[in-house]
Amino acid sequence: MQVVEARRTDLSAFLRSRRARITPEMVDLPPGPRRRTPGLRREEVAQLAGVGVTWYTWLEQGRPINASPQVLDAIARTLRMDGAERQHLYRLAGHVADPVPAASGQVTPEMQIILDRLGELPAVISNGRCDALAWNDAYARLFPELVAAPEGERNHLWQLCVGPQPSMLLVDRDQEVARLVAVFRGAYSRHSDDPCWQDFLRRLSEESPEFARLWARQDVAEPGSRVKAYKHPEYGLLRFSSTGFTAMPEIRMVVSTPMDDPTRTAMSKLMGSAR
Repeated sequence: MQVVEARRTDLSAFLRSRRARITPEMVDLPPGPRRRTPGLRREEVAQLAGVGVTWYTWLEQGRPINASPQVLDAIARTLRMDGAERQHLYRLAGHVADPVPAASGQVTPEMQIILDRLGELPAVISNGRCDALAWNDAYARLFPELVAAPEGERNHLWQLCVGPQPSMLLVDRDQEVARLVAVFRGAYSRHSDDPCWQDFLRRLSEESPEFARLWARQDVAEPGSRVKAYKHPEYGLLRFSSTGFTAMPEIRMVVSTPMDDPTRTAMSKLMGSAR
C-alpha cells in the first residue's frame, strides 16, 4: 500500500511539473490576466486533453482513480511529453506493458573479455542505478577515483554529486549531471518498491543538495549516445563519443571513442604509461 501511495505522490508532482513548463502560447491559448502560477491551469489541460476538470484535478492530486492508456496518451500529448516522460507517466499511473526485467548485476567472463579487447577505448558496464560493475584498463586510467571508490560509492551519480573532485573534469558538468539524474529517474520508476533503490535515493538526496534540487525538477530521460568533453590534468581537452550497448536487461556497456587526434594521442600515452 505504501508503494502505491508513493507512486501517486510522484505522479502528482510529475504532472504539476510538466504542466508548469507549458505556456498558454505554446498551445495557442491567450495568456489571460492574473495567472498566479507558471504554465497552464488545470482546467486548460483538461480541456485540451478532452477529460473532465474534476477528474484531471483528482489525478493530479494523487487520488485513487484509474486512468486508461488512452486518457494518459491525451494528457501526454497535451503536456508535450517525450517518449521517456510518457513511459514514466504510464508507470506512475500503474500501466506497465512489460514486467520489469530481472537484472542480477553479474558481469560474465565473456563480458569482461569484450571490455579488455577494446584496448585503448575506455569502456564500462553499468546497471540502471548507475553502479559501475566492470571496466577495462583504459577506463580505469581515465577515471581512477570512480574505480577505486568503495563498492557502495562506485556509482556514476554518487561520484558526480557527492564524491571528491575528480582529476579529469567534465566540461559540461552541470548539463551532464542533470541528464544523468533524469535517466536515473526513468529507471527508478521501475524499481520504486525496491528497498535498495529507496535507500540509495535517500542517501543521495541527503548528501547532495544539487541532486535533491535536480530530482525535484521531475525530469525524465532515456540513456543514449553522447559527445563528452573532459579536461585532463596532464593532456588537456579530451573529446569522446560515448556510445551505449545493452548487454542484458538493464545492463549497459558504454564505450568512449576518441573524436580527434589529440584525444587519440593522449589515450596512447596513458595506456603506454600503464605498461
